[in-house]
Amino acid sequence: MSRPPYVNGDEALAAEFEAIRPRLVGVAYALLGSLDEAEDVVQDAWLRLGRAERSEIGDVTGWLVVTVSRLALDVLRSARVRREEYVGPWLPEPVVGGGDPADRVTLDESMSLAMLVVLESLSPAERTSFVLHDVFGLPFGEVARAVGRSAAACRQLAARARGHVAARAPRFEVDEAEHRRVVEAFARIIRGGDGDIDALMALLDPDVVIRSDGGGVVGAARRPVRGADRVGRFMRGIAGKFGGTGRLTVTTVNGRAGLLWARNGELAVYGLTVSEGRITEIDIVRNPEKLRSVR
Repeated sequence: MSRPPYVNGDEALAAEFEAIRPRLVGVAYALLGSLDEAEDVVQDAWLRLGRAERSEIGDVTGWLVVTVSRLALDVLRSARVRREEYVGPWLPEPVVGGGDPADRVTLDESMSLAMLVVLESLSPAERTSFVLHDVFGLPFGEVARAVGRSAAACRQLAARARGHVAARAPRFEVDEAEHRRVVEAFARIIRGGDGDIDALMALLDPDVVIRSDGGGVVGAARRPVRGADRVGRFMRGIAGKFGGTGRLTVTTVNGRAGLLWARNGELAVYGLTVSEGRITEIDIVRNPEKLRSVR
């Protein structure tokens, strides 16, 4: 997103906006699962700030967070129909690389691809209430302004969402070093090209699941693949087809170690969830529309 113009020549306001923009994009991304849409929402909020009556805004940061949340909620509601018609599993756009892309997004550490998939199953109001309160720490009075319901209603929405997330969300007991160790071991097997089945099965949780998003544009499994045996065969097929070709590197995917595969202009991003030394979830984003920011 390009640097915004000054509002009525107010350089101080522009500087304040620039300082909090990564957080605003982080809020919008957590609600939408799309960096492009998140940045559009933040840009819209900036333009609305320029048209607003400044004397009625006591807290610019608070006003922007609420405005971004409202706009993102509108986009989320309209996106649900599109996502229901999506070809194959819908996965969020990954945030790839060490550090924030051009400092444009502050990503909460819990916003893995797997967590964002769980949030997709919530209603827009539940997701907004949960993300704003439980992830970003907004009081329910502020959440109510964003959602357009009472604070008590938002508290109930967040509680309902919290229960759903607790039942389905990935576990993060593993520390970063252990997570990276498992990811690197997984990468070595895939790079080998022969899909060493014993080594691979040792890394997979019995209930592991793979979700693959090609968006109907590139090849991908149309349904999640579940269970260690099936996932093992699936990954052996990938290793046999792509092992030794292209470039498979360990990188950062939504704040944790993941994989980036590149060959002849094709890309795939792997977000892995690890628990107790084994891989429990593998999210593969291949849809090129979701990888335009990946370098």
